[in-house]
Amino acid sequence: MNIDVLEEINKKGFAEEEIDPTLDLFAEIEKLKKKKNAIILAHYYQEPDIQDIADYIGDSLGLSQEAAKTDADVIVFAGVHFMAETAKILSPNKTVLLPDVKAGCSLADSCPPHLFRKFKEKYPDHLVITYVNCTAELKALSDIVCTSTNAVQIVESLPKDQKIIFGPDRNLGAYVAKKTGRDLVLWNGACMVHEIFSQEKITKLKERHPNAKFIAHPECEEVVLKMADYIGSTTGLLKYTITNPATEFIVATESGIIHQMEKANPTKTFIPAPPNNSCACNDCPYMKRNTLEKLYLCIKNGLPEVTVPEHIIEQARKPIQRMLDISAELGL
Repeated sequence: MNIDVLEEINKKGFAEEEIDPTLDLFAEIEKLKKKKNAIILAHYYQEPDIQDIADYIGDSLGLSQEAAKTDADVIVFAGVHFMAETAKILSPNKTVLLPDVKAGCSLADSCPPHLFRKFKEKYPDHLVITYVNCTAELKALSDIVCTSTNAVQIVESLPKDQKIIFGPDRNLGAYVAKKTGRDLVLWNGACMVHEIFSQEKITKLKERHPNAKFIAHPECEEVVLKMADYIGSTTGLLKYTITNPATEFIVATESGIIHQMEKANPTKTFIPAPPNNSCACNDCPYMKRNTLEKLYLCIKNGLPEVTVPEHIIEQARKPIQRMLDISAELGL
């Protein structure tokens, strides 16, 4: 790789290049996908253009399942870094690309592996369950990985006397503990997007829209979850808006999911839950680092590529595979 290009990727997160403004990026990306036998996996929190060009759109569990079974030679992951790492762990012989390698995760950052290792040592008789929103190195320290879709079921699949450490998300962990009645030892981490929803502003919004259903992701704080008509993963929230007869929904998660909700329910209204900040936005700044232009350059140039050390792949694959196996057994 050209040293200048590598330096630019390390500095900016991607290699910048001028793109002809008249170029039909959708058509060009389709051509490149066929030429390189590439598949685009996109998370629900990506911008609408990326969701519309993706071969598969989903939440962390669905994306992991898709990464494990794809026949493509190249996986282009339109999401954040830990998701691309998970794809590499499940498909180590495939090339995994991420449009912007600086698309990180505040939750993953809140749990440095070296500190978690020391935390884990305090509880030698505990099984470690980590939420998929963490680094490959943290997954390698785990016994089972989970997602917001299957966290409750995975904990319930274990013997009741099994002692458990749950990390890195304290809010999801508290929700799982409440749902299962288990006493979980929680790591004190959180997602910046799901922590900023304002209870006061949501209360006022509910008063203005008395017929709206308030739906929330379990990464939200307990005070917000207590107000919710439904709590679920991004896929769970999407399905709820399709099956519930209500015509208005207040949505407490990253706003990218609303694109799919509107596509699935063109006659319904979706209102992003207001955060406690001055910009009134609840976008994940990391998810939104990826753009259609970066996605095009990423496939065209085969960069940036996400790699994971072989020993980490070997250690991290086991807890991820255990999650996939339990999910398959439970029909998730």
